[in-house]
Amino acid sequence: MKKVRLLFQGDSITDAGRDKRNYYDMGKGYPKYAAEQLCKDHPDVAFDFINLGISGNRTCQLFDRLYKDGIELQPDVISILIGINDVWHRYGSNRIETTDEQIALNYRSILKRLKEQTSAKIVMIAPYLLDCEDKDAIREDLKTLLPIVRSLAEEFADVYIPLDEIFEEAVKNQPEPKYYSGDGVHPNTNGSMFIGAEYAKAVKSLIESL
Repeated sequence: MKKVRLLFQGDSITDAGRDKRNYYDMGKGYPKYAAEQLCKDHPDVAFDFINLGISGNRTCQLFDRLYKDGIELQPDVISILIGINDVWHRYGSNRIETTDEQIALNYRSILKRLKEQTSAKIVMIAPYLLDCEDKDAIREDLKTLLPIVRSLAEEFADVYIPLDEIFEEAVKNQPEPKYYSGDGVHPNTNGSMFIGAEYAKAVKSLIESL
């Protein structure tokens, strides 16, 4: 049976309340539902799922822990969903000003190290912000960041999931964006299941090719 080690990396969307003492706890977010669907879709694969997302992480923090929480594990596939906190933390009482150029440099450094020091296939997931009230400024900032993420994906990723665009279409079929997330960022169960299903579809061919 084919063995595949798949590492989920990112911020709170990935973390989703996982047990930090247990690498193999998927938490309550999209990694849980993605893992369940992947097992159903690929019964011939022995998956080794690891979730090391950390709530609140920005791109610089993921880079700082990349060796211990990525390279050292030598995954076959690494999924990265990061970036919204870099934008989010420009606002509020504890502001951290991170320019788009800094974010791009951090993200590029992450991807470059992964390419140089692992043989992992890279899945990049675009950060997103659903249309909830009082976040217009954050949404405008994210619009300038998304093309940067997309460009990096074209250069480094084996699979790119444009989650911002996918959610934009999905909410048209729901009464309101809060169907997926109360604050536009952190998915509820509906949102986590939706991301998990989209993830499993997006990586299907990649998993089959390993």
